[in-house]
Amino acid sequence: MAGDKIGATAVIGGGIAGIQSALDLADSGIKVYLVESGPSIGGKMSQLDKTFPTMDCAMCTLSPKLVDAERHPNIELMTYCDVVGISGEEGNFTVTINKKARYVDEDKCIGCEICFAKCPVKVPDEYNELLGKHKAIYLPFPQAVPKIAVIDAERCLYLTKGKCGNCAKACEAGAIDYEQKDKQVDIPVGAIILTTGFKPFDAAKLEQYHVEHTKVITSMQFERMLSSSGPTGGHIELMDGSRPNRIAWIQCVGSRNPEIGNPYCSAVCCMYSTKEAMVAKEHEPDLDMTIFAIDVRAFGKGFEEFYQRAKTAGVRYIRSRPNGVDIDPVTDNVYIKYESEEGTIEREEFDVIVLSIGLTPSEDTKKIAEMAGIELDEFGNVKTDLTNPVETSVPGIFASGTIQGPKDIPDTVADASGAAAKAGSMLAGVRGTLVTKKEYPDETPFNGDKPRIGVVVCRCGINIGNVVDVPEVVEYADTLPGVVISKEEVYACSGDSHERIGEMIKEHNLNRVVVASCTPRTHEPLFQETCRNAGLNPFFFELANIREHCSWVHQNEPEKATVKAKDTVRIAVAKSSLAEPLYTQELALTKSALVVGGGIAGMTAALDIANNGFDVALVEMEPELGGMLRNIKKLNTGQKASDVLSEIVAKVEANPKVNVYVGTTLESVAGAVGNFRATLKDGTELEFGTAIIATGAHEFEPKGYFSYGKYENVVTQLRLEEMLESGLDANTNTVVMIQCAGGRNDERPYCSRVCCINAMKNAIRIKEESPDTHIYVLYRDIRTYSVWEELYIKARELGVFFMRYTEDREPEVGDGVVNVFDHLLGRDVEIQADLVVLSAPMETPESNTELSEHFKVPLGSNNFFLEAHIKLRPVDFATDGIFLCGTAQSPKLIDESVAQASAAASRACTILTRDTLETMGNISVVDPERCIGCGTCVTVCPYEAPTMQDATVTVEEITYTTKKSEINPTLCKGCGSCASGCPANAITARHFTVGMMLKSVRAFADITDVADAREGTAAGETAA
Repeated sequence: MAGDKIGATAVIGGGIAGIQSALDLADSGIKVYLVESGPSIGGKMSQLDKTFPTMDCAMCTLSPKLVDAERHPNIELMTYCDVVGISGEEGNFTVTINKKARYVDEDKCIGCEICFAKCPVKVPDEYNELLGKHKAIYLPFPQAVPKIAVIDAERCLYLTKGKCGNCAKACEAGAIDYEQKDKQVDIPVGAIILTTGFKPFDAAKLEQYHVEHTKVITSMQFERMLSSSGPTGGHIELMDGSRPNRIAWIQCVGSRNPEIGNPYCSAVCCMYSTKEAMVAKEHEPDLDMTIFAIDVRAFGKGFEEFYQRAKTAGVRYIRSRPNGVDIDPVTDNVYIKYESEEGTIEREEFDVIVLSIGLTPSEDTKKIAEMAGIELDEFGNVKTDLTNPVETSVPGIFASGTIQGPKDIPDTVADASGAAAKAGSMLAGVRGTLVTKKEYPDETPFNGDKPRIGVVVCRCGINIGNVVDVPEVVEYADTLPGVVISKEEVYACSGDSHERIGEMIKEHNLNRVVVASCTPRTHEPLFQETCRNAGLNPFFFELANIREHCSWVHQNEPEKATVKAKDTVRIAVAKSSLAEPLYTQELALTKSALVVGGGIAGMTAALDIANNGFDVALVEMEPELGGMLRNIKKLNTGQKASDVLSEIVAKVEANPKVNVYVGTTLESVAGAVGNFRATLKDGTELEFGTAIIATGAHEFEPKGYFSYGKYENVVTQLRLEEMLESGLDANTNTVVMIQCAGGRNDERPYCSRVCCINAMKNAIRIKEESPDTHIYVLYRDIRTYSVWEELYIKARELGVFFMRYTEDREPEVGDGVVNVFDHLLGRDVEIQADLVVLSAPMETPESNTELSEHFKVPLGSNNFFLEAHIKLRPVDFATDGIFLCGTAQSPKLIDESVAQASAAASRACTILTRDTLETMGNISVVDPERCIGCGTCVTVCPYEAPTMQDATVTVEEITYTTKKSEINPTLCKGCGSCASGCPANAITARHFTVGMMLKSVRAFADITDVADAREGTAAGETAA
């Protein structure tokens, strides 16, 4: 019964998947216990230096989420805890937790790190992959959340021998507790989400790679070497201090290897190696980089383009799989012996060899699966269904991320939100029963006080500190008018830094805060929240972007970067001196959603929102639901697509909260998050609070490629599926499949992700139904990533032939014949082909352009919709309240589309579950006395926020009606276009007033005394 359910969820695993699930659930009214076995949340992502393909700093993008999770009133962090028992059933579980002894009182420790310096014991640092050491009392990494020390009980002299006790003597807070014991607690929850992640493959199991050698390291060790918080401070140098000139990566170490029980592809290795090579190139442009790979599996969004950029940058790719590392017994130098594509044996010396290790199931996965009775697959991953990709075999327990198998961060994040949607729908009836509302301290009154500005300059490890002279910038900031304190932080975005900023505000009675760090796009809300928690209005905060604008663009010009950083800080200080408190408004919202697109992604999103308790309008332009699934005959697992389609359509049609509109499209869309309005082409009017775009993609018709359209026996993979349903012609003895037919070229530079897997599926079906049929697959790279490598293996076992071709020597298709250059033979080969099958890429519908304009959301260069952040916000748009999923975002498989659809539903529910919505504070406002009703603001606004309204005006006893501009606060994004375009200076962009902008310009030019700390805004506007 619903009344017996518990409105809480246990999320087991504190990596990025667990954090995302926790945040989504907590934001939608579900209490969350986030359980992590290590001392800090963050998982493997926290160990990375950069992320591909955007090259964002991993910690810079992750850290705000760490802080959000720690601050959230409805998330209880349970770090350094192991799950030792799971009992109960869907809606009412008991999870038994063993809280391991830290020997540090969590309520007393302030993370000051003084005890570290006093500890005499050094311990191999597992977080840094054993490349360095930490003390027996330690934090795993500088931005750890929570920032509470832990003692290694097996190495501590006091705990092992009763000696020392230095840490207890040094700790002024009295946090050290040598008597602390493990403690078991039971937490009652309604649902469980498993996000225990993966374990990197142990390269020592393959002795031929000699990972014990000082010049052979793993890819995770290289990540730590590149990281600014790593053992070498971000410098590429070996532990003996030497710097390499030639670096090689060997792919598939621990992957694609049936002999060791890991036949699958680990999905991420090709791209992380490419990323590591690119980052190393940024550090040392003259480095010689070589990647040895069987196939380069650049299948994700932006991956193929990133791979091409790497080749252009000079990264060398060799098509070979070395079977080990050779060591010269005399010189101790390391070599790679390999077979070239031409069949010759080559041998090259390298200064460092990086082993690209694969992903394996974590130990926790097996333990927890046994406790809960969850079914695992043959590799030890949690088994899920293709059409229910986040549901385990036990009702009420869900799984997301790499616990299901190898996958990248965007897929992991989508899974995590998808699992949150499923858990949320199950607990919809008890939502809000266990949550706590966030309380803020009273805001410090503002009476036009003289500015007291605090400046914090962030090193961002070496992202900023390796280029910009941070101490010089700090010293300079201290001289600026109005500044009463300036200080340096290694990572300003870390949780403890936010605590120090809050303390700084109170201690120095600050009424302005400037942080010089990275982009406001991701970090400004974080620092504004810190100000608010300290009693300061959030709009008294200003961010100076000295990373993107200074250290990154001038990385080879440190002196210029430092000068520019000082200029940037000076401008921010000047602008902040004129800041005034701004406030948001609370507005009612429409608690329903719109889903555009009736394929499997759109239907899944609609059902998940409906099951969370909200009405949904599902709009499909075709006369019936189904999308591309109607054109597919069998799924990769062998299931009939029609059975899957019938089942989900029946669920949609039976759900009373889903209203379906087929055979129509959107005519217009207006409004903003919480209160949208749309009109369909058939005249139907809809009101909704959020929208999800799930318009899908279709198979490209490859006219002009490989004689398609010229010969009847040249077809696409979808057409082949239709032919297989009725059976191939008995005279079809030879089938040639050509991959990348119209893809991975200048017109469509992306990889379509599904083509290789679909080709394997169809090739296997032909072989199983007609074993004597000869099948040739002509490919550039076989990209059967993750567990789909099984299909590639099976196709080879069944006798399918594979021949690689290059873009500059493509196969030529004639009448019944295909000519292709064979690299091994070194000559052209002629294949008599009864059927030629082209694996054509996916492309988007033309209607995407119109939808983009309707919703004011961007399209990428390939006409797929552009998400807010490719890694951590893969289903969000930058426009609030609008989300995307499925192949509308990028090509993907059915299970990935379904997971993304659930993710989009989860993100939508974080809005729909609110009682009210807050507008932005920094919006534009109109002075009706100055407004002349010209309508310029209406013309220039990209968000349709201003409208012309009738207004009654009286001048010298004459009353008349005229037009005046009004700005809708829910639509306004504070961009200032209207203010800059208004010929009457009737519009003020709050937080970007003319006075503030003028003072910023003067500060940049250094032509005015910025010490005039309270130069009036009106005076500034008059001067302008």
